[in-house]
Amino acid sequence: MTNVTRHLVVVVAVDDDFRVRESIESLVESAGYAPQLFSTAEEFLKSGTLAVAACVITDVRMPGMDGIELQRHIRSERPRLPVIFISAHDNAETRQLALNEGAVSFLHKPFDAADLLRKIQSALTTAQK
Repeated sequence: MTNVTRHLVVVVAVDDDFRVRESIESLVESAGYAPQLFSTAEEFLKSGTLAVAACVITDVRMPGMDGIELQRHIRSERPRLPVIFISAHDNAETRQLALNEGAVSFLHKPFDAADLLRKIQSALTTAQK
């Protein structure tokens, strides 16, 4: 995948923590993808970006709609869109629920940037099949 092609690949980050969004933005841009950042699930869903997103990275706990609810909405609109969870509130029950509902990965905050990038790349490759 060339850089020109990658810039057409929109990777969305939905997290209420500005520092996390900023970190994901830098990581995604450094890999040549086009980041789109949102502080709430509602903001993301209202933006129209769901239609062009290639991958969504979201937190579990956020004000308003949480990440699990967001994932359910994404699944109803775009069942094959990969969703990656990152959360400081990583417990076995929440992790299993997210994975059972179709998440491609679940990472604990603070996450390793290289690991998240590998998860994004893997999700994008799998989604293209």
